[in-house]
Amino acid sequence: MNVNDVLTAVLVLIGAPIIGCLAAGIDRKLTARLQGRVGPPLLQPYYDVKKLLSKDNMIVNESQNLYVVVYVAFMILSLLMLVFKADILMIIFVYTISSIALIVGGMSTGSPYARIGSSREIMAILSYEPVLILYALAIYLVTGTFKLSAVLDASTPLLMYTPLIFIAMLFVLNIKLKKSPFDYSTSHHAHQELVKGMLTEYSGPGLAGIEIGHFYEYVFLTGLIFVFWTVNPLIGVLISIAAFLLVIVIDNITARVYWQWMLKLSWTLLLAISIVNIAFLYITKPTLV
Repeated sequence: MNVNDVLTAVLVLIGAPIIGCLAAGIDRKLTARLQGRVGPPLLQPYYDVKKLLSKDNMIVNESQNLYVVVYVAFMILSLLMLVFKADILMIIFVYTISSIALIVGGMSTGSPYARIGSSREIMAILSYEPVLILYALAIYLVTGTFKLSAVLDASTPLLMYTPLIFIAMLFVLNIKLKKSPFDYSTSHHAHQELVKGMLTEYSGPGLAGIEIGHFYEYVFLTGLIFVFWTVNPLIGVLISIAAFLLVIVIDNITARVYWQWMLKLSWTLLLAISIVNIAFLYITKPTLV
């Protein structure tokens, strides 16, 4: 690893949570405006984390916050791997571990709310994981490798060959950001009947760590959308921002539905359009240049 790589890693470690914090603030502010409210300050997520860090570390068991550390560590690792153009399959694997860490942490508390929320998060993983795998397969079919460097160094945008998978990834973004109609395991809004779902027993520094992990996750998920158009970074960023804003709008115009509906949607419509896109790539054998 050279000096430039070290500087890039430091920039990601420092810059990503700042960008994620602003994204979370924009989310709250835009949601409030769509609902006819003024809303909190743009930096309210930062104020929340600062206040949580100042509180006592109240835990149910000794391992509870360990899972938070695992979640944040693997979340950062998956983002760094994305930035350094690593193998997309390994990136998805590492990212999945971070999600599982929160599930196990919720289960470990013994809270019935947390257990139900964790069970629903497992259903969410079963819903979006096949789409992520097909996303990786599409990259392999058009580049001949799972390395993201082949996509980022190409002169033709990936989106030109994978429009249907792009649509499916928008649903994945909605599920992972826990927005309506898919806010099952832990909601950012007060209407969730499970309170905070799998995060119910977290408070103080532990909950602050989870929020910081979410800041990194905002950047990581929009980074997966950015991969669809890396030819012109400005256009790629604009597409990522547009996708993020679309998810916020969908969150405010839809009601939460049953998790069974999410699973059926993912394993029928999303898988169907993704497989059609994969079949097209397999038959035509296009190559990014």
